[in-house]
Amino acid sequence: MGLLNRLEPLKEADLPERTKPFWKMAGPGAILVGLSVGAGEIIIWPRIVAEHGASMVWAAGVGIFLQLWVNFEVGRWTISTGETIYTGYCRAWKGFALFFILFNILGWLAPGWGRASGLALKALLLGPDHPSSDTFWTVLTFLGVALLLFGPKLVYQSVERTIELLVAIITISLIVLAINIGTIDTWKELAEGTLNFGYKEPGFPIKEFFIALVFAGAGGTANLFYTFYLRDKQVGMGARIPTLHNPLRGRSEKSPSTGFIFPDNEPNRLRFKSWWRYVRIDQTLFFWILNSVTILLFIFASLAVLHPNGIVPEAGTLIWDMAAVLGNVWGPVGRVLFLVVGLVTLFSTQLTLVDGVSRSIADIIYTNFKGAQKRDLSWWYLLIAVTWMVVGCLITYFMEKNGVTDLGFLFNAAYMGGFAMAVYVPLTLYINLKHLPPCARPGKVCIFMMTVASMVYVGFAAACLYWEILG
Repeated sequence: MGLLNRLEPLKEADLPERTKPFWKMAGPGAILVGLSVGAGEIIIWPRIVAEHGASMVWAAGVGIFLQLWVNFEVGRWTISTGETIYTGYCRAWKGFALFFILFNILGWLAPGWGRASGLALKALLLGPDHPSSDTFWTVLTFLGVALLLFGPKLVYQSVERTIELLVAIITISLIVLAINIGTIDTWKELAEGTLNFGYKEPGFPIKEFFIALVFAGAGGTANLFYTFYLRDKQVGMGARIPTLHNPLRGRSEKSPSTGFIFPDNEPNRLRFKSWWRYVRIDQTLFFWILNSVTILLFIFASLAVLHPNGIVPEAGTLIWDMAAVLGNVWGPVGRVLFLVVGLVTLFSTQLTLVDGVSRSIADIIYTNFKGAQKRDLSWWYLLIAVTWMVVGCLITYFMEKNGVTDLGFLFNAAYMGGFAMAVYVPLTLYINLKHLPPCARPGKVCIFMMTVASMVYVGFAAACLYWEILG
């Protein structure tokens, strides 16, 4: 590990006091919802429901609920130390720096969401069969991402405001659709599937079941992006860390590579309880409740529109197929509305993935690699984001020229993400129990739920490895 630094110890400092009410600090959880409503909600789960009906919908609810507790613990580390969760992992073993760079690359490099977003834009404006290049439309969506990330001065502020608007459009549009296309029987079938705990369709591959479980919610390393949004919102000890500035809009501030630890005294205990309450409300309202509502609405649309007609589309045509059927039963308004929902949903995922992955890799390099701090953190962020988008466009071009669909890439991203979760879920619990002050450590309920989540992800990962090697 000659490339890697030895991390400095956590410095002692009091936890900053929370002075603003929740609604003036809302935002980090909403960004995670913008990522969560991507491929899992609009592609993977609707496609499963189109083929099998609602019998396994319970697994989507379980996936989101387990991730809620993971996000709690990611937030616990950041509000307590001001460090990103990746730095916490490297305190357990510095070799995790290389592992998590690899997890982010393998999980997210193939531009499944970018291409799907481009296809949705083409379908909305010209129709899915228009001869124009998929790569051209994918490049357009990446240019939109670049404009939002590197136009405003503060990266986080731009992402937060954009995602909040997109999530509002998605939620309102889905509610309108559900009211107009739903029947009592469809709602009943959805409810039965939600309560059908433990059921798996005969012959449904364990690998695909694992993928669906992981992609209900954010999934993969995407849950870890929460650590950056808390810091940039100046939540907890994150208030001691400078916000990420756009390097194209002026001189950025040098960021510390490591964080702080607070003395376990009464004032700090009270401050921690206040920040911890913020994290719980933020994740419960936005990630758990709002994410559960949106995924069930997407599933409901598939159950009402695709399943009765026996349509099981590929990822690249799912949005258009559903929009076309809606056009037949609800006229042009239904078709256009769902195309807009599809475009907005996929673009929100594309935006947050480029931002989150770039933050992750930039943070790991800046904090852990020797000589990396000769450049500002924002410089690394710019380099990785631009490289990521250029490579994404090149891969899209290759996929299009060779007739490769993006469905396999989306499923493989979730598959790799599941293995990442099998590593970082128990690791998150470990560092929170080992490094945090006693008053900030997980309690019995959190330990129990993180243990359950660890068993689920590790168990599925082991089963999938067995299936890959001996199946």
